[in-house]
Amino acid sequence: MLELLRIRNLALIEDVELEFAPGLNALTGETGAGKSFIMRAVDFLMGERMDKKLVRPGRDKATVEALFVLPEGETVIRRELSAETGRSRVYVNDTLSSQPTIRDMSTRLIIHTSQHGQQKLLSPAFQSEILDSFVPDASLLETRREQLAVLNDVLERKRNLTEKFKDIEKQRDFLEFQKKEIEAVNPQPNEEDELEETRKVIKDRERAGECLQNALDILHGEIGMLDNMTLLTREMEIIARLFPGFEEDREAIEELRMRLHDLDSRLRRGPNEDRDEESMSLDDIEARLFELAKLKRKLRRGLDQIVEMKAEIDESLSFLDAAALDMKNLTREEDAAAQALQATLATLNAARKKAAKELSIRIVDELLDLGFSEHIKVHFEFDARELYPGCEDQRGRLMWVPNPGQPAQPLDKIASGGELSRFLLALVTMRGNKTENKDALPSLIFDEVDAGIGGLTLNSVGDKLRALADRQQMLLITHWPQLAGKADRHFLIMKEVVDGETYTRCDRLESGDIKAELSRMAGGGEQGEALAEKLVR
Repeated sequence: MLELLRIRNLALIEDVELEFAPGLNALTGETGAGKSFIMRAVDFLMGERMDKKLVRPGRDKATVEALFVLPEGETVIRRELSAETGRSRVYVNDTLSSQPTIRDMSTRLIIHTSQHGQQKLLSPAFQSEILDSFVPDASLLETRREQLAVLNDVLERKRNLTEKFKDIEKQRDFLEFQKKEIEAVNPQPNEEDELEETRKVIKDRERAGECLQNALDILHGEIGMLDNMTLLTREMEIIARLFPGFEEDREAIEELRMRLHDLDSRLRRGPNEDRDEESMSLDDIEARLFELAKLKRKLRRGLDQIVEMKAEIDESLSFLDAAALDMKNLTREEDAAAQALQATLATLNAARKKAAKELSIRIVDELLDLGFSEHIKVHFEFDARELYPGCEDQRGRLMWVPNPGQPAQPLDKIASGGELSRFLLALVTMRGNKTENKDALPSLIFDEVDAGIGGLTLNSVGDKLRALADRQQMLLITHWPQLAGKADRHFLIMKEVVDGETYTRCDRLESGDIKAELSRMAGGGEQGEALAEKLVR
């Protein structure tokens, strides 16, 4: 139940607060006073869009908030509209939420039945949805949706597989040619870098060999260091015996002589004594690098890209070989999904036709209560829509015969605005009757549902609205005093100008004010007062 609604800085509304009763709440006032706009504010709260121009001039934002009393407790929803950006923020119990969340909640909170709803009723798709909502086993509809999604997914995968096969098949010869060129060279990952490194190592070793020979020449040349060091050592032994102060120098020279002998031995052995010989010569490496460079120029790619390209080509060619098997598997999936959907549709379509007969009888009963001719007939016609070969979805369309002797026609061909209003009221009544927990029923908003209705029919509509309001909360915008007089709570919507600014006001009326408003609605004068007097008794 919608217990409290507050609107601030929205269009002509500066600050309006309405506290609604559990039963029938009537909103009346002159045309253009802002009655329907208050209901638009509720729609905005439930997730509908609203233009930023509707923020009251001079204000930075408009705010709509409501208190709902639900079986599980109270829920406060607030939505703000920025005058600068046009963006909105929505809060549930002071926690930032999202519009999709509010839209999901809205079906539990509000059913807004307006002239827009009448036009929606003319849509065959909406009529089909109404019929489906009366199918006893709702799981059939969910199963149909899931199975259709599975079938469409299989069909989409088959389409993608077919398109990919065609694209690759067109390139098969070229791909095989590129594969042969790459395989002829057979490049390996990081091979070029490894060859460059090996070439550098070999060149460094060649240079090192030259240096080794030069070092040996220095040690053993015409003035060989080793021979001279041996002579120098002998002389230092004599000097140290004669002059003990040179003993330390003698030891140093002897140590240097020993290190030079050790160096001589290592230079003769060379640096490769513990290393394996290179598997490739420098000429082999140069030839391989040239071959790789030629392949890179031909394919206009780097070596790593060529290696990846080879893997992609292999994958594509393998795909062509495996596609036939994949297609067979998908065809089996398609057949299984189609058979499952076909079986579900057969059950669902039978249930729809059974529900259509029962619903037609119930609609007629409701319409008779709303002042329609006793000769009225209503039934559903079914259009078969092929979802897949052999899978027909029977969608119901509402047909009616308002007068004897006329052929059955769709609502949009012959229904007036008043007749549509009563059709809509009948459907809302029946859908509400399906709910066992009355406390969980959403609040009903009827925005001029009485348009095009008058006379005795108006009394029938009033009785139906009153009975409906006894079951669940109703907000009714009306211009008829006969309907407003049935309200548990009455609000008057009016415009006033203060200091050059226009405001929309909303006042809750008490007994004397209610009588005055009903009299105004009835045209005023003695006749209006008499009708008002009769209605408030």
